[in-house]
Amino acid sequence: MPKMRTEDLSLSRRVPGRSTDQRSDDASLTSDARALHRSLAELIRLLQFRDRDRICCHEVTVSQCYALQAVVRDGPMRLNDLASFLYLDKSTTSRVVDSLQRKGYLLRSPDPSDRRAVQLEATGEGRRLAGRVEAELQAESEAALAGLDSEVRQGVLRVLTLLIERQARCVEFSAGCCRWRPASVANPDTCC
Repeated sequence: MPKMRTEDLSLSRRVPGRSTDQRSDDASLTSDARALHRSLAELIRLLQFRDRDRICCHEVTVSQCYALQAVVRDGPMRLNDLASFLYLDKSTTSRVVDSLQRKGYLLRSPDPSDRRAVQLEATGEGRRLAGRVEAELQAESEAALAGLDSEVRQGVLRVLTLLIERQARCVEFSAGCCRWRPASVANPDTCC
């Protein structure tokens, strides 16, 4: 992995009317945000390639696998709920589900609470496939965490969970369009 240059992480801007401590805090936050972005982007890139390479061995696409895993994990769900989870529009999600149904991994049935709606449910073979894929990917995660103290591992998980929660609040999904709404620096728990 290419190393980040120290100069990429430094910030020398001056903000008029702010104290040295405030400028220092701003510079530190900006620097940390830049480093976080670059580190996460590299991790996501690596995981995307890993997922693609591991999942395709099971003759499903990454999107199909994510959809199947969601239905297995969360139980029967409607197509719209799956589309929202995947951040895909309904027609794209329907094509993903069609493929999984043809392969025998998902079933469509009338929703018991609303016969006009369709409910998706994993078949036994779908649950077994999702389990195999998850076990393979989990083994790789275990290898990545091996050698780290338990305290460090738990800290990483806490920080990632917090970042996921904050980022999820800033993503709005509507009609197949994912729009980013950045959190304000003053109140990171809210988005614009």
